[in-house]
Amino acid sequence: MTDVDVYRAETLGRVPHGFLGRRGGVSSGELSGLNVGYGSNDDRNAIDENRRRAVDALLPGAALATVHQVHSAEVVYVERPWAHSDRPRADAMVTDRPNLLLGILTADCAPVLFADAEAGVVGAAHAGWRGAFGGVTEATIAAMEGLGAARDRIRAAIGPAIAQPSYEVDDAFYRRFIEASTENERFFTRNPGAKPHFDLPAYVQSRLRSAGVRAENLSLDTYADPDRFYSFRRATHLGEADYGRHLSAIALPTS
Repeated sequence: MTDVDVYRAETLGRVPHGFLGRRGGVSSGELSGLNVGYGSNDDRNAIDENRRRAVDALLPGAALATVHQVHSAEVVYVERPWAHSDRPRADAMVTDRPNLLLGILTADCAPVLFADAEAGVVGAAHAGWRGAFGGVTEATIAAMEGLGAARDRIRAAIGPAIAQPSYEVDDAFYRRFIEASTENERFFTRNPGAKPHFDLPAYVQSRLRSAGVRAENLSLDTYADPDRFYSFRRATHLGEADYGRHLSAIALPTS
């Protein structure tokens, strides 16, 4: 079996966690690799096996919880995994239960993992531009505080996401951010006669830091590295019919 790629953050220390790439799975064709997205047209048995491999790479024997992601700022508390058909519509999860992996699926959006190791509270958020703009990271921090976490102890890490050189946006997108705050200008670049490019990971990191949370950006570009990562935007530009999803997850170990 090919080894699964796992990227870890120094900030999260020894808390079981990882941002997974596409290597090490059994999916084939355009989705070749470790595709964990049931929303793709991949073979269900392949996805099941990929998820099993992903869990084994992060915390063998743990249960995996995921949500129906909708680009919102909704956060849910996780006590145990839901059946696939019963997943709540949300974009972030928190828990204080051990041996439970909170899993976020992405393919350009920014996965964010959180931990207050001292309090025994972890969180995970799916931060696309809509969710990040709407406050999904701040909502996750608040939900963790509700479980006993302290903001000055919470650590966060931003995993593989589309980087600024690959993220062209239109003028309406740009204006939305500038109208919210002129300070958001620093997250955009624009060459003469060209459309703006947005730095999603830097924007997410800035929001985390403004909320008082120490945050690490792994600076891994999904679009520019097809051997290691899936990318919705790259698949669209190439005219591919489907795209895979990565898993990023965090858990509290069994005491």
